[in-house]
Amino acid sequence: MFPLSTVLFPGAGLPLHVFEPRYRALMADCLAADGEFGVVLIARGSEVGGGDVRTDVGTVARIAEVAEADDGRMLVRAHGLRRVRVRRWLVDDPYPRAAVDDLVDEPAGPPIGAPVDEGSAGPVAPGARAEQAVRRLRSLLSELGQVPALPHDLVLTGPDDQVGWHLCGLAPLNLMDRQQLLSSRSHPERMGLLSELCAAMSDDVTRMLGDGLTDS
Repeated sequence: MFPLSTVLFPGAGLPLHVFEPRYRALMADCLAADGEFGVVLIARGSEVGGGDVRTDVGTVARIAEVAEADDGRMLVRAHGLRRVRVRRWLVDDPYPRAAVDDLVDEPAGPPIGAPVDEGSAGPVAPGARAEQAVRRLRSLLSELGQVPALPHDLVLTGPDDQVGWHLCGLAPLNLMDRQQLLSSRSHPERMGLLSELCAAMSDDVTRMLGDGLTDS
């Protein structure tokens, strides 16, 4: 296990600068096996030195590329595969280890109270609604110079769950919000939560922009 100050979503890339001896040992063991390791968010504490408090839902990553410096430091590129839940933490020797179970989405039930697009004849799909919310938030934040807006011609394609995780990665949310998304039980729940989080932040940004206009 590699506790980090980040949340890794399935399908997302993960660049790592590995310099601590224990994590260099972890990388060596992974490369000698299937190249996979677990990533969890550090809720409190630091990535360096141990003594941290870790979340119990994380993501299995697989090493895609490694470059090693003369002094033993490693530049690693990995990508997220699937979610896991930590059943129990084991002794951190020679590096953090845990017993984990795969965390799969629960079957989605029939949509209840889904919002209706005024320009269509039916309810808006959770993923489409979430994409609208992510686009709106990034567009507002671009006015503050914080993140670029998403290109209008960007088309997200693929299975619903893959597109959903991609949207989660595109959303400029804080770590705890991202951890909530990672821990969600199903794709519809995840997309509903993503929409709510982005809408709430969009409202805050709108007020900030309005106050700035008023002050000027």
